[in-house]
Amino acid sequence: MLGNANAAERLRLAVVGAREAAFDWTVADDWIVWEGVELVLTSHTDPARLETGRGLMEWMGAEARDKLLSYLSELAPAEPAFEIEFESLSPTPEWYEIRAVRVAGSNGTAERVTGILRAITEQKHALTRLTYLAAYDELTGHLNRTRLRDELSKTIARAAANESHCAYFVAAIDKLAVINETYGFDIADEVIVATGQRLGSALRASDVIGRTAGNKFGIILAECGEQEMSLVAERLRASVRDTVIETHAGRVSATVSVGAVWLPTQAVTSQEAMLRAEEALDRAKSSGRNGYVAYTQSPQRESARRRLITIADDVMAALNDHRLVFAYQPIVGAASRKAEHYECLLRLARKDGSIAAAGEFIPAAETLGLVRLVDRRVLEMAVAQLYAHPDVKLSINVSGTTASDPSWLQSFITYVRENREVAERMTVELTETAAIHAFEENARFVSRLRDMGCRVAIDDFGAGYTSFRNLHMLRVDMVKIDGAYVRELCTSPDNQLFVRTLVNLAKNFQLETVAEWVGSEQDALLLKEFGVDYLQGYCFGEPDMAPAWPDRPN
Repeated sequence: MLGNANAAERLRLAVVGAREAAFDWTVADDWIVWEGVELVLTSHTDPARLETGRGLMEWMGAEARDKLLSYLSELAPAEPAFEIEFESLSPTPEWYEIRAVRVAGSNGTAERVTGILRAITEQKHALTRLTYLAAYDELTGHLNRTRLRDELSKTIARAAANESHCAYFVAAIDKLAVINETYGFDIADEVIVATGQRLGSALRASDVIGRTAGNKFGIILAECGEQEMSLVAERLRASVRDTVIETHAGRVSATVSVGAVWLPTQAVTSQEAMLRAEEALDRAKSSGRNGYVAYTQSPQRESARRRLITIADDVMAALNDHRLVFAYQPIVGAASRKAEHYECLLRLARKDGSIAAAGEFIPAAETLGLVRLVDRRVLEMAVAQLYAHPDVKLSINVSGTTASDPSWLQSFITYVRENREVAERMTVELTETAAIHAFEENARFVSRLRDMGCRVAIDDFGAGYTSFRNLHMLRVDMVKIDGAYVRELCTSPDNQLFVRTLVNLAKNFQLETVAEWVGSEQDALLLKEFGVDYLQGYCFGEPDMAPAWPDRPN
């Protein structure tokens, strides 16, 4: 039925290689001939039953069976090809996809169906996970920041329409970094989960909670009077403070500080509400642990807020108008003094022709949740440059906010995989604090990047508290020494001791080193003597928006 012997052998080899099963089903006698089905089926207890159309449809389940029957019963369809996804009725259910062509007889009815069957369980699980991560925080199971902000927008709109009031609270675990350093990241995660559970248990069924950052939870109260806010804040703080948290390392005490804003009186958008609640939280934390502050208007803070929102508007306009650009700074070999690769430093080209450095707009983008869009554009721009210039190696930065977002990290990995041919010429830089903030997620992220050929560097090393043991566990390739220890190195014996020690440790862990902010030939020679592999700084080249690179040959 599948043609002559040569064609059948070619088909068999093709389906074996693709791990797909080919089938030819003659409807009149309900008989199905398969090629390669034993390679695809992992959960069917009796594959012989699939040798009939009836057995196949029973295995597919009612919904998929009805779809298949509708395709078969249609007279002379305009499009004979069709696809069906289904979950098999097996002791261990698996997902499969059928792609087939319906061949009509002389009267227009289906005479035979020829196609392929392939297993798609892994893809379905990955899609389910991505769909989940698009809405929920993987660690706590609460809404993520994006979904929480959507819910907050709806809540504010309903309150305004009903002339009622609601409130938004942000609760932050106090001194989580201390817990990290004392007990380790696993125990800190247990504290985060337990804190989220306790805050959730202190809420009404109509209230909504989400995790907005590593140590922060956002809470929406759909109905809340202004006088109730302090009572709610105390209930939230007491839920965490009054009972120690049982962890695998023993009992850990935790507290939260809380900031709140009354809506829609004090903010009319979710962006404003989140920003003002964060302002209140900052003031609550300034007095120590277990604090609470409700937002009150201040001319100075209003001015700062308006400036922040203006910058965010500029960023969105630049994204839409493709006015985010790179300035490329060379990173040279310490011995060769030749450019080995270039760091892509982000710039915003304003409409008036002026250029804004990243430090002028990235903090606002991080505060207002726009940095994920920015980081995605950075990745796309770098990949385009790597295709255009096949002899160039580039490094890009991932912001700390993005590095703690599992769904974004997954989308980053997917994009790199789709452009794997240039991945080996790309280095991804994570800041030290971002790398340890969500250690396990970032460890998986780094591992998958390196598996696809990317290199990974830790930027600003020395500014935080990462140990070389953690760097080894992250499997990074390179550390970039924080420029504060490199600038005017020749005149600082303390910095010389620090850099020399760091470089020696890096060599023990087979990590390459880059010294940033190298400003003089004397510093460069000293760094080379210490064993630093690469140098970066104005001494070797300023960031250049139009480097003289050769284009891809035609």
